[in-house]
Amino acid sequence: MPYHHITKKERIEISALKKAEHTNGEIAKQIGCDRSTIGRELKRNETEIYFETFRYIPGKANKKTKQRRMVANQQKKKLVQGSRLTKYVETKMKRYWSPEQISGRRKDEKRSPISHETIYQYVYKEKKELIPYLRYKKSKYRRRHGTRARESRREDKKKKKIEERPKVVETRTRIGDWEGDTVIGKERTKRILTHVERKSGYLKASKIDRVSAEEIRKQTESAFQGLPKKKRHTITYDNGKEFSEHETTERNLGISIFFANVYRSWERGTNENTNGLLRQFFPKQMYFENLTEEKLQWAVRLINNRPRKRLGYKTPQEIFNA
Repeated sequence: MPYHHITKKERIEISALKKAEHTNGEIAKQIGCDRSTIGRELKRNETEIYFETFRYIPGKANKKTKQRRMVANQQKKKLVQGSRLTKYVETKMKRYWSPEQISGRRKDEKRSPISHETIYQYVYKEKKELIPYLRYKKSKYRRRHGTRARESRREDKKKKKIEERPKVVETRTRIGDWEGDTVIGKERTKRILTHVERKSGYLKASKIDRVSAEEIRKQTESAFQGLPKKKRHTITYDNGKEFSEHETTERNLGISIFFANVYRSWERGTNENTNGLLRQFFPKQMYFENLTEEKLQWAVRLINNRPRKRLGYKTPQEIFNA
């Protein structure tokens, strides 16, 4: 039977059963624990009333248990007031070392290790006068896990999924429904932002020197503001973080933005295929550092002016401007 921690309510029940002269085995059966657990509880937490007279009192038993746990926790603590390790941590913090730096330094020096989490807890719970030496001063220590995940879920709820997109987009019967993505250079920090019109296959592209949601938004607005409203109905993106300012883009352009499902690149097949055509000029092993906007637009013009079989051998430029 697994170890059973006696609760306050169970201590009251043990006291009543003991007064009724039940055996430890009977009490254990009633509580739902092992007989040895009851024996240990009575032995540890009995209270001396008169000389050599002992009674089991639930309230005092509970108090004794709490005191023992406090002592045990104190013994397990690494940062105890006055210890060499505590003095080391406090000295380094007063020199504006971060908890991560203190922890990493001790590990590097092969001294008794201590985690940065332990140092943060010590500062916020027991040594608040050290808070001013922290780089980021918060009223209490924030848990490391969960925040980013919650933020991601919150952002996902704001996105309109591809299932909500108007059915007319699937038919490719009108101009103005776009798909967007980025083409990544070998250095990965520089990209090409691409938007492809679904019916005509017409491509708009621009170079991104610094990948950020703000930069993507600005480049998108710049690309679409010159188009008439009848040619900008919807855009469908993948789930990259670089498109997180989609709400602002929608307001500024008067366009509806939707997002494909994760790991379903075929839901933006037109864009994926067109990015493949662009790779003919800018292959995967190419660094985009020296790519100029003039060179990029030269490739875009070639693609937009090549006849396509699915367009009856008309060009994307001709269909888009028809």
